[in-house]
Amino acid sequence: MRKKSLAMASMAAIAALTLSACGGSTDDDGDGADGGGDSIRIGIKYDQPGLGFQEGSEYTGFDVDVAKYVANELGYSEENIEWVSAPSANRETLLETNGVDMIFATYSITDERKERVSFAGPYFIAGQDLLVREDDSEISGPEDLEGKQLCSVTGSTSASKLQELHPGIDLVEQGGYADCLGLLETGGIDAVTTDDIILAGLAATEANQGKFKVVGNPFSEEKYGVGLNKDSDQCEAINEAITKMVDDGAWEEAVSANTDGTGYEPSDMNPPEPDACA
Repeated sequence: MRKKSLAMASMAAIAALTLSACGGSTDDDGDGADGGGDSIRIGIKYDQPGLGFQEGSEYTGFDVDVAKYVANELGYSEENIEWVSAPSANRETLLETNGVDMIFATYSITDERKERVSFAGPYFIAGQDLLVREDDSEISGPEDLEGKQLCSVTGSTSASKLQELHPGIDLVEQGGYADCLGLLETGGIDAVTTDDIILAGLAATEANQGKFKVVGNPFSEEKYGVGLNKDSDQCEAINEAITKMVDDGAWEEAVSANTDGTGYEPSDMNPPEPDACA
């Protein structure tokens, strides 16, 4: 059943943890939640509100919700999950060294990454979009940015690609998206760009409620997958869990809960069918 409309921390010492064939840790007698380990190490972002966010001992966001659901289907309760910070630059290394068992961290499936790691999913298809002030009725897509100021984080390829297509865009780079939103709120810039669900997550925070909106005109395609070590045998089971999450409505509930108040609806490419495991 598919629905179109939808409401570093540092790596632990590897020598201290023996991982099972699927990446899970094992206990002394070999008994665990799935018969192979008593806990599972899952990499997420710690600094993306609405997707993967740490506040004290609490972890929230859409990626976190999908990870919890999948882990439960694999036999691990929430108490058996060990969350690990998985910044973008460290994801492949974490998987290759078995520093984590799997990663849910806005991790786009690409051929280049497949040379080093494997993927299950996708569990979401994002698209590059724009975030504007709630009362802005002038900007509905990239073509409306000529002569306007667009903000993204330093080093982002998404904003520079837009500028190549529309040379009239004045690109403003900041150290983080929170800085971009500060400028957007005060009128220092006209729009912020990155993946649509990341923008929705930022706009959905309590501090930003009612201030911003996602334009809803995505112009790229990013398939978020579950990163795995190439030796993992969990791809099929993860894909089954993702499919079940969509079918029983939990996927839609997770999207809605983490983007509430932003007017955001995923594109009609969602929810996606998981790709066949390689």
